[in-house]
Amino acid sequence: MQSRFKKTGFLSKKATKMTDPISDYLTRVRNAIKARHRIVEIPASNIKKEITKVLFDKGYIQNYKFEEDQIQGTLKIALKYDPVTKTSAIVQLQRVSKPGLRKYTGVADMPRVLNGLGIAIVSTPKGVMTDKEARTLNVGGEVLCYVY
Repeated sequence: MQSRFKKTGFLSKKATKMTDPISDYLTRVRNAIKARHRIVEIPASNIKKEITKVLFDKGYIQNYKFEEDQIQGTLKIALKYDPVTKTSAIVQLQRVSKPGLRKYTGVADMPRVLNGLGIAIVSTPKGVMTDKEARTLNVGGEVLCYVY
């Protein structure tokens, strides 16, 4: 007797469309920190590369490497932990601007994370940068996430 239900291929190699790649990036890093992984692999895109550069420049990650594949490439991020207490340099990653509700800000309303102890990553017409760099360049943009 044949089943009248159609078999679905859960393990098919067909790519699914991702609605929010930045949230996926932040979630993969967050999960790797909770599992105390040293390295996390993330599918690459230009915006993810820029966010990773900002995190590296500000000392939240130890190192990163971009590996070319035939289609998209992979970002390998080495997470940073305190050698004595084994706590992560990243305490929290919080997504601000979402596909359903974008958050744009001008220079006057630029957010300060933990009164200047954390950073807000902002996508501006001059590139992806921190909130402090955006203030000095006198440019506003979309607030992508908070990191502290």
